[in-house]
Amino acid sequence: MNVLIAGGTGFIGRHLVQSMVQKQYHVYVLTRSSHHNPKSSPYLHYITWFNQDEHTFETLPPIDAVINLAGEPINKGRWTRKKKTKIWDSRKQATQKLLQFMQSSEIKPKVFINASAIGVYGNSNEQEFTEKSAPRKNSFPARVCSMWEQEAIKAEQFGIRTVIARIGIVLGKDGGALPRMIMPYKLFAGGRVASGKQWLSWIHIYDLTQLFDYIIHQEAIEGPINITAPNPVKMDTMGKKIGETLRRPHWFPVPSWILKVIFGEMSEFLTEGQKVIPDKALKHGFEFHYSKCGQALPQILSEDTNEG
Repeated sequence: MNVLIAGGTGFIGRHLVQSMVQKQYHVYVLTRSSHHNPKSSPYLHYITWFNQDEHTFETLPPIDAVINLAGEPINKGRWTRKKKTKIWDSRKQATQKLLQFMQSSEIKPKVFINASAIGVYGNSNEQEFTEKSAPRKNSFPARVCSMWEQEAIKAEQFGIRTVIARIGIVLGKDGGALPRMIMPYKLFAGGRVASGKQWLSWIHIYDLTQLFDYIIHQEAIEGPINITAPNPVKMDTMGKKIGETLRRPHWFPVPSWILKVIFGEMSEFLTEGQKVIPDKALKHGFEFHYSKCGQALPQILSEDTNEG
């Protein structure tokens, strides 16, 4: 199987590439930089794009699956006007280039998986969201996700099965939100964040990689799909579980106003949330290896626990 991945050098992309290479898929990673890691496997190939557009796709074999994760990180740095423009444009431009490639391909990919995020649903402490829930545009992340999804579904015009992967908070040791979440606990300063009542819809990085692979092979899956574990938790519950796992206290509350001062508008990632259920994945028979955070955290934080 030949898989083309844009955004394959980020946290999620690295794990996805590693998982597929282990399955002996030929993985073609699109990267903006020519200074990437040397090829460590005959199944792994790097291709520089954006700067060499006319030559980017010339040497590719027929591609079975295209995965788009490319875009300026949304959870790093304050959301200045310049940052917002970069977040918006990077996603739109990368998706448009992939659409051009798929449209011009004589042999079309069988499936196009485009990343999005559960932020498309907006924020709520009461409502439960499934793939049938209507997207909102009441926040910057929601507007970005809606735009991204509208661009991606244009691939359906070319007869390509298109899947919108609405990704939750991804838990892993070497990236994503968890390293920043556990740092206060390592310093004995962990505790409730804002009200603690906001929902955290999470997924273990291993389950994410397996679910992406499942989507590739399950031809009945199309449209939006929530990439989250089936048991979301309140932020305060997650914090307590982190404290228990690391054998650290959960006692130092951080009020919303402090987070607003530190992070600006981006603080909504910490102070607000949404309860998202992976209804489509469950109905299509996907089995989560880590369905509860009480299973996921000890596995991810095992080394930290042994050190404690």
